[in-house]
Amino acid sequence: MATKKLQIRDLTMRDGQQSLFATRMPQSDIDRLLPYYENAGYYILEVWGGAVPDSVMRYLNESPWDRLRSVSRVMKGKSLLSALSRGRNLFGYKPYPTEVLEGFYKEAIANGLNVMRIFDALNDINNVKESIKLINELGGIADGAVCYTVDPKVEPVKLGFFDRLLGKKAKEPEKIFTDEYFVNKAIEMERLGAKIITLKDMAGLVNPMRAASIISKLKAAVKVPVDFHTHCTPGYGLASSVMAVMNGVDILDTNIWYFGGGSAAPAIELIYVFCQKLGIEVEVDMKVVAKIRAELKEIRKSLAAYDLKADAFPNEFDPLTDKLPAEIDTLFDRAIECGRAGDEQGMLDACHAIEKYFNFPAPNELVKNAEVPGGMYSNMVAQLKTLKAEDLLEDAMRLIPKVRRDAGLIPLVTPTSQIVGSQAVNLAIDRRKGNPDYTTKSNEFIALVKGEYGKTPVPVDPAFRELITGSPVEHDYDVSSYKKPANPKIAEYDNVPLASNKEEELLLELLPNVANPFLRRRRDAEYAAKAAALAAQKAAEEEARRARFEPITGEVYCAPMGGKIISVNVKKGDQLKKGDIMLVYEAMKMENDVEAEKPVTIKQIFVEPGEVVGTDAPLIEFE
Repeated sequence: MATKKLQIRDLTMRDGQQSLFATRMPQSDIDRLLPYYENAGYYILEVWGGAVPDSVMRYLNESPWDRLRSVSRVMKGKSLLSALSRGRNLFGYKPYPTEVLEGFYKEAIANGLNVMRIFDALNDINNVKESIKLINELGGIADGAVCYTVDPKVEPVKLGFFDRLLGKKAKEPEKIFTDEYFVNKAIEMERLGAKIITLKDMAGLVNPMRAASIISKLKAAVKVPVDFHTHCTPGYGLASSVMAVMNGVDILDTNIWYFGGGSAAPAIELIYVFCQKLGIEVEVDMKVVAKIRAELKEIRKSLAAYDLKADAFPNEFDPLTDKLPAEIDTLFDRAIECGRAGDEQGMLDACHAIEKYFNFPAPNELVKNAEVPGGMYSNMVAQLKTLKAEDLLEDAMRLIPKVRRDAGLIPLVTPTSQIVGSQAVNLAIDRRKGNPDYTTKSNEFIALVKGEYGKTPVPVDPAFRELITGSPVEHDYDVSSYKKPANPKIAEYDNVPLASNKEEELLLELLPNVANPFLRRRRDAEYAAKAAALAAQKAAEEEARRARFEPITGEVYCAPMGGKIISVNVKKGDQLKKGDIMLVYEAMKMENDVEAEKPVTIKQIFVEPGEVVGTDAPLIEFE
């Protein structure tokens, strides 16, 4: 019987550092890792997309295109390179016309990208179909990602005395996010041409039993490989990843040790131990992973200023060489047994104990109970601090389910998570002030309810839409009026354009607020380098010119003012009498004859016709 195999998508260089270190890993650190990654045997490396294009320009003053090219150049096609895209919105928050999508994808693939993971915050298939089509046509691999979410919690409905007496039960809201919901989205994506299907659990809310259920149904429903992506923030990540493996997932997203756990995906080292016990071959060279891990330990230390869990630095561990204590080894076996028996809590307890032993962060209970992404929670905290209303956090968190339902039961992933979180804060403030709900609303929330972000999982109540937007009519996004951002010319730099090529023009289109200052810094540096090079060239030419002449020992005639040499009428050895014309030069738009002021003999001439000289520049030396 052939050994079951598991392929790995490594997230360390993109989602890992974004989740744990605010995407602050510079190119120099990427360059340290690439020689090892080249031979690590990963199926896919996620190296681009998400916050990388924005952050490397904004914080590191680096070009995202240079980063993609550098990885592609070293990897030489040995692992597929992938990026994350928001479909019609690409890396931004507004829809782009097809020509922009095509231009961007074409440039990305030309620079080495292989796999584009495409998702939409609303799971609106219309928002991803054009990207799937374009990626396939341009020679890439379209990875269709279905965003996982849960139905929001509802307050218990209180029945009256007679209803309870008659044995009536409170009617529960209809469940929307069933297994079939996600499977049907995956089937639609496969039909459109997706070559990989990913269950994208951006908030880490897929619990182990749900992972087993959905992954097994996806495997039965689609013919393309199935990938599972999750985060460990609420404490489900490791156990759910193991359950996905046990239920036949083809590809699993992981990070390497020091960039794993917490708000990131699970560490590959723990997955490797589980797979050894399950008899599943992890198609990665773990000896090479050990070398990468050693580099990442030092890199994480250098990123301490951005480390969200600096107090949870994982203990060293190499699954190839380190023997686990018996009680810890038993925890791995127990987790597997509990998973097979359907004992979810037992499996979670075992996995949490394993993570605690290695000093990975404990589950974030607040995020788990609120059922929101960790980033959404931290954004709400920051917003309330700015407003000096931190005491409203619990109220705002309780209002998230209401805002979600009112807005069409939207999933919570960028950008909808930020929009809903911000609106929940506004709602809490409105209530504190005694204002009607939704007195305060953001432009993004208005656009979302209007329909400009796409179709919501359930239709928005027309009455609510009218309350928010002023009209009950749904309005789709409209890209017909899209205008390409201007590419201004820089007058002080001889009118060079701000964006000097196609890839820079795309940055201006997708991230104008960040690309403008970034490209200006590039042009400043280029102009300064050009000026410095010209100055160095002139200095070298002057030095070379001086080297051609004999040491000055006699009287020298210097230019009384700057100008251009028109003609030289003498040569070395000429004996001149007073009044003889030695040379002619132009200054102040006038030609000037330079005459000998007394009888002289020419020793050497320092200039030649056409040369421009400055005031007091040496022209002729006399014997």
